Amino acid sequence: MTQVTGQPRHAPTRRVIDLSDRRALLACRPEDPAVVEEARALKEAALLDFGIRDSVVCSWLYAKCHHHIPTTAVDTAAVVASGDGSCLLLYNPEFFVRIGPSGVRFVLFHEARHLIHRHLYVAEALRTDPLFELAAEVSINHVAMVRLGRTELPTRAVPDGAGGTRREPVGVDPREVHRMYAEDLREQGLAPLPYEEFTATDLTVYGQLRRMRNPPRPSAVCVHLRAGDGTGPAVPMDAETIERVVGQALAEAMRAALRGEGVARDELLDLADRSTGGGDRLRRMWGRMGLAALRGETPRTARVDWWKRWLADTLGSKLSEGERLVYPRKQGAVLLALGHDPVLSRRGRERTKVVLIALDTSGSMPQEVIDWITTLVGRTDGVESHWLSFDGIVMPFVPGERVRGGGGTDFQNVVDYAEGRLAVNGRRFEERPDAVIVVTDGYAPRVTPERPDRWIWLITDGGDDWPERHDPPMACHRVTTGDS
Repeated sequence: MTQVTGQPRHAPTRRVIDLSDRRALLACRPEDPAVVEEARALKEAALLDFGIRDSVVCSWLYAKCHHHIPTTAVDTAAVVASGDGSCLLLYNPEFFVRIGPSGVRFVLFHEARHLIHRHLYVAEALRTDPLFELAAEVSINHVAMVRLGRTELPTRAVPDGAGGTRREPVGVDPREVHRMYAEDLREQGLAPLPYEEFTATDLTVYGQLRRMRNPPRPSAVCVHLRAGDGTGPAVPMDAETIERVVGQALAEAMRAALRGEGVARDELLDLADRSTGGGDRLRRMWGRMGLAALRGETPRTARVDWWKRWLADTLGSKLSEGERLVYPRKQGAVLLALGHDPVLSRRGRERTKVVLIALDTSGSMPQEVIDWITTLVGRTDGVESHWLSFDGIVMPFVPGERVRGGGGTDFQNVVDYAEGRLAVNGRRFEERPDAVIVVTDGYAPRVTPERPDRWIWLITDGGDDWPERHDPPMACHRVTTGDS
């Protein structure tokens, strides 16, 4: 755990040992076996509470730690992720006895949440930034107090220097850090966020601390975040082991939540909300785990295997009622079962529909995507397709021609061409497209077509799905290239 104080707290010098060496850890034990047994009972009670009422994620995470070792090699507690793929829970029995049952629950929640942070925010620049470490302490302790129903940090007895003892808080008090933050910003003539907004997400805490002229510095960093700085042994944090163990714990919790377990549902929704803004990797991770289903949502943009069926349905919906292409669901289900791609059928009056397909050639567009769109449109009765590639300019072509490209990307040229304002080789596009399909990574200045409802954006893996956030939103979907 970490203290934020005016003066550094000096830890007693101890022999540094390898925290993945179980034999050495077991050799560092209190002399009184009763203390070890009492601490073990407190630890077991805390883990039971996690599974029943506090934290399904923590319950599953600690279930992945096959060795729970009482040892004085650490001051408080730590989870070791060693290079052999195993996880160890280390806890100091004397410390656990001093902080009592509620304190043990708090410390174990704190340690588990640190592993989850490392799983979610994997960027090396963040994990090695001392300010992000402090932001993690603030965020984790805030969540721990809310989730565990606490109004104060746990405390432990320490010598007061006059022959007696005093109670010392364990860890960083998020409210104290907020007070220091608010005072610092007001001295700069800036407006600080209220506490609830300050602690809204993990990255909000980090961003706000970066606004400070003199950010607080932890006087003693959590044992598992030490880098062998002389205050204690460094804790092995094998990235591959963390990814596997925490990923499994989150997946198990998600399955419990989808089965209707309220504690798991509340915890995962809170965790997802608190990681908002963490980037495309996190959004994809939550999407794969089924967050939308947990929220009862059908997202406009989602990374799913059925993007082909989505495109068929969406393309049909862009055509006017009574004369639109439809996806024959019963027939489509049979075709899919037989291994065939779905096709569109016509409903209503016969009229040739115009579809414009624009391929971003500034990067590498997946050939599988291009081939399938060509097949879909080519098989659809009554549809006239027009193709163009684009980067900084637009270049009409016909399927089979070699597509060239390279430079920057400009969506506005595509819009101007589709709407008849831009001439290419002296000719304007004279048709009024019923649908425009754009295959791109999304990275270019944003645009607003005259008819946003007619545009369909297929965003390649790792791209920017800004059309989904457009006002009004445009049909937008991520494509994968591993499905058939």
